[in-house]
Amino acid sequence: MFTGAAVLLGVSAGQAQAAEVAYATKCVPPSGIGLPDVNGTTKVEITAPATAKVGDTVDVVWKFTQAASKNPDIIDLPANSVQPSGTLKAAGAQTADIAMQGPRENPAIPKGGAMTLSDMKGTLKLTAAGQVTLTPDAYVVNALSTDTKCAPTEAVQPAATITVTAGEGSSGSGSGSASPSTSPDPSQSQSQSPSSSASGTPSTSPSASESGGDSGRTDFTGKVVDIPYTCQSPIGEKKATSPIQINATKNGGSYDLTVQFKKSVMDSPIDIPAGKVKPTMQIVLGGADEGSVKVEGPLNSAPIPQNDPIEIPDLTGVYKPGATGESTLSPGALTIEAMGTTTTCTPDSTAVSLTLNTAEQASGASGGSGSSSSSGGSTSSGGGLAETGSGDHGTLKALGLVAGTAILLGGAVFTFMPRRRAS
Repeated sequence: MFTGAAVLLGVSAGQAQAAEVAYATKCVPPSGIGLPDVNGTTKVEITAPATAKVGDTVDVVWKFTQAASKNPDIIDLPANSVQPSGTLKAAGAQTADIAMQGPRENPAIPKGGAMTLSDMKGTLKLTAAGQVTLTPDAYVVNALSTDTKCAPTEAVQPAATITVTAGEGSSGSGSGSASPSTSPDPSQSQSQSPSSSASGTPSTSPSASESGGDSGRTDFTGKVVDIPYTCQSPIGEKKATSPIQINATKNGGSYDLTVQFKKSVMDSPIDIPAGKVKPTMQIVLGGADEGSVKVEGPLNSAPIPQNDPIEIPDLTGVYKPGATGESTLSPGALTIEAMGTTTTCTPDSTAVSLTLNTAEQASGASGGSGSSSSSGGSTSSGGGLAETGSGDHGTLKALGLVAGTAILLGGAVFTFMPRRRAS
């Protein structure tokens, strides 16, 4: 008994504390679906250590005891289809925005049922002695590729306070850094580095010669590039980044192209019939050549059972060069036709996946009557798109997520917010 009491006494100074706050919240449904904003009350419980030392990195947990609204009377949400993320404000002895994120874990939520959100976690490195308060702020609820954004409409009271004492690593600074303590959802994790192919072999650009051609080579492997898209779908706009690779096989004077998406897209929340998804893409030409080449994938040949991965098929097409010299191939606009709906994804920027040393063919790409059309996206003077980074786009696979959503919902309106009933 005495030993147990001593152990308890030894840990009580840093024991975790939990406190709940409630605050008025405005939630904005996804754009383009015609539902009004909703005002509700969010109740949050924050758990953090009561005491710690400067230099410590502490774990913080955000638990939703009440979301701002219920699931609307539109669609049942499957299990493990909802993921929350948000910001926790640190103030007092130091200030920081703590990025919080929860796993995509939830029970099945029926139409009109209470929203059940997973606990969000984050970490904070303590940089100054004194009182550090933790206050919940805005959060986002993601489900089936749609985001509902919620933010406080009143001043929120701190939900927890950490008493920080001086210790090793004290910087005396009043600012701090924070990062999520949990790994992002697997469906949102990035692929391998864009500088390598799927096999791990760095891609190489063939050396150019004045007469064109590829010095006897027949197979060319592109590098994986992360392409940020803005997608216009039946349920509104969605920004998404997808890792893509373009490969080519020389066939006479032309090239057989294969475009590969490097990640499985998502698990299907419902059963999807066979023959309902048709993806196509425009590959943007640059360098010596110009225009674009259409590639397309087959319809899904088999039904996709609920909770099985939605796989992305290879997209194929033929590139007939219209110029001699080094020609570049970059992912361009992406179109998904699904159950009578069309989703168009336009790249905000692109990057070269493959460089070929081409020889001009009659009626080739820049000849005007070949397999090309105007490029999808904002073009540069070389006929391609600006090779910039992915900006603030979240990592996800645009094709599967948007196409899957269009199929699953059949173009139906979807959001977390309840629909207003007629009086």
